[in-house]
Amino acid sequence: MKFQALSAGTAIAFSLLSSTSAFAVTEISWWHAMTGANNEVVETLSKEFNESQSEYKVVPVFKGTYPETLNAGIAAFRAKQPPHIMQVFDVGTGVMMGAEGAVKPVAEILSMGGKAFDKSQYLPGIVAYYSKPDGTMLSFPYNSSSPVLYYNKDIFQKAGLDTENPPKTWPEVFEAAKKIKTSGAASCGYTSTWLTWIGLENFAAWNNLQYGTNENGLGSTDSQLTFNTPMFVNHFQQIADLAKDGTFKYGGRTSEAKQIFLAGECGLFTESSGGLGDIVKSGMNYGIGQLPYYPDAEGAPQNTIPGGASLWVFGGKSDEEYKGVAAFFEFLSQTEIQSRLHQVSGYLPVTMAAYEATKASGFYEKNPAREIPIQQMLGKAPTANSKGVRFINLPQLRDIQNEEFEKMLAGEQTAQQALDNAVTRGNAAIQEAIGN
Repeated sequence: MKFQALSAGTAIAFSLLSSTSAFAVTEISWWHAMTGANNEVVETLSKEFNESQSEYKVVPVFKGTYPETLNAGIAAFRAKQPPHIMQVFDVGTGVMMGAEGAVKPVAEILSMGGKAFDKSQYLPGIVAYYSKPDGTMLSFPYNSSSPVLYYNKDIFQKAGLDTENPPKTWPEVFEAAKKIKTSGAASCGYTSTWLTWIGLENFAAWNNLQYGTNENGLGSTDSQLTFNTPMFVNHFQQIADLAKDGTFKYGGRTSEAKQIFLAGECGLFTESSGGLGDIVKSGMNYGIGQLPYYPDAEGAPQNTIPGGASLWVFGGKSDEEYKGVAAFFEFLSQTEIQSRLHQVSGYLPVTMAAYEATKASGFYEKNPAREIPIQQMLGKAPTANSKGVRFINLPQLRDIQNEEFEKMLAGEQTAQQALDNAVTRGNAAIQEAIGN
């Protein structure tokens, strides 16, 4: 199968690489998309691994945003110069799974390192998302996250809102946002990163709504988008209405809105739990609440689906290089490392042992809101609507959705028109991608 490109109508074929030459110290290249505090974590982990042994050296390389990193990896493979490890955001999972032969399953990599692979040690909701239907784990879940609600306590206080009781439902969020704006506590009430991941994909799962047919694409590549239904329309129309006077402020398609929140322009902010590091680093007096839901949605709140990214290994490398990759993944799997990564970054611990160790340490008793992302994902058994979203051209579908959202926020169309267009265009793109 071919990798599906990020723009419409483009498919990029991959071929296997020949083995690279060996070095005295085997270098392992790691392309990633981490910035700010999370980039510092990447650099620290690499340094600690390199100092822990003398056979291998992990070399981290920042390649831009998540989409840019995925594009860079595709281009590098076409040029027969791919990295050993590439961080791929959740939306690229279908793209990577479709590239048979281009990647090597992480379960196989770990076995090459002399370790028996036991998927039961990983959080089930995470490992399932990055596995084939037969249970084979394809990538290493490095930084998994769940979207949460952040809020600026100083702005809340100025607006006369309860600083210890963040809004739990979307109607409460919108009312709080209006109060922040009208009171003059801030120039904007609410902003959000990733309107596609948070506003569509997790919105669907958390409210137990269908995003697409065949379990949102997990059951078959020949699936259709269905999110132009009343609750989605109502939600986005309210956001569009709030945007008219600046109560909602759009930052961009990925994580750009984080800077708006960090600058103190908005009091409420939905973002990945993995955005915590930069918020802590800013010195803001912040709070964390669960992802909002609609109280009239049957079964809500249900469960969130993992975001963040996993580490994929390219095919065509030498056995010695794969042993180095395996050693690095074993290092990252250590309970001490996973516990620290979780506690300093806001990402979820990917192993059950790290979660239990963090809980036993009393960390959640001192920081109760920090367990929210895990509880959101593991609190209920997934339904057909909340197992995840996986389409082979999901990056392209998100681009289409963002285009329609931006027209909506500019006042050029209603939410109904935006979602209808996103579904119609998206379904056509899916059919083209699967060759129908």
